[in-house]
Amino acid sequence: MTATSTQAAPSPGLAPAGGPVLDIRNLSTQFPGEDGPVTVVSDVSISVSAGETLAVVGESGSGKTVTFLSSLGLVAKPGRVTGGQVLLEGTDLLKLPQGELRRLRGQRISMVFQDPLSGLNPVFTIGDQIVEVLRAHRRMSFRSAREESIRLLARVHIPDPQRRIDDYPHQFSGGMRQRALIAMAIALAPKVLIADEPTTALDVTVQAQILELLTELRDDTGMALVLITHDLGLVARYAHRVCVMYGGRIAELGALDDVFTAPRHPYTISLFRSIPHLDTPPEAELTPIEGQPPNPAALPPGCAFEPRCFQARGRNDCKTIVPPRFATTKPAHLSACHHWRELGDLSIQT
Repeated sequence: MTATSTQAAPSPGLAPAGGPVLDIRNLSTQFPGEDGPVTVVSDVSISVSAGETLAVVGESGSGKTVTFLSSLGLVAKPGRVTGGQVLLEGTDLLKLPQGELRRLRGQRISMVFQDPLSGLNPVFTIGDQIVEVLRAHRRMSFRSAREESIRLLARVHIPDPQRRIDDYPHQFSGGMRQRALIAMAIALAPKVLIADEPTTALDVTVQAQILELLTELRDDTGMALVLITHDLGLVARYAHRVCVMYGGRIAELGALDDVFTAPRHPYTISLFRSIPHLDTPPEAELTPIEGQPPNPAALPPGCAFEPRCFQARGRNDCKTIVPPRFATTKPAHLSACHHWRELGDLSIQT
């Protein structure tokens, strides 16, 4: 996880009221392995409402990105979704023909990928690529699409958009390329925007600018925003709710304030203990999480975090029984830990 303070800014407050615009139910995804199918996303249920930012966090390989690629029908073959529903305003995306699903991608749900350079075609100008998106989904003349592309570049704060629209991706900085991708993603006014590690490889100042932009767009349009990230500092500043994933499953899910002030899963607590806070003395040693993230092809029979868990201490249920998602002290605060009730005092130390 990125070593960023989790106390850098106040909470954004409560999530807007209303039902979910994207509702993922019991989603599972498999890839073939040497010894049979490997489940990389297992029984994931998560939702996000209009005007809300949901942060999805966890170590690399936890299943964060694959969950949402699966939801959009973008899992690379031979991977495949093996179960569940993905409801976008009540429509199950997993049941749609590929043509209809392609039409909805970008139009009602869109995704900004991790690497802005690989997400743009180097042989076409920035403007050509935005124009292509607009004309593919809307009946627009080239001139109208170009004018709209200039407006979109201005909307994401690209300076001098009338000139920069004719630049190629290599002529943009990393932060500007990310802004151009965001312009493409919002071109059709989607109801849901999924941002996958949108600040990777950007300096701290540009990271803040990109997240402020995404938040501004969310507030202006009312779209739902899913933020996939390693950075708990960004989560603390920008999210309404937090989903912590481990080993392809949800470890903890709840409102930002609940998860950050009273975490109810040992993995969440371990994440907080492994990063510095603003009041951490410079000479203080951090507490890394022992061991390595699990191999999806060789998950333990019980809780996937059990081999690294300070709470398990050889308990048989942790070793043998996959924990369900328990409702904790608040119905919407869920924990996949058999012994979450024992974490009350420990969580104060985060």
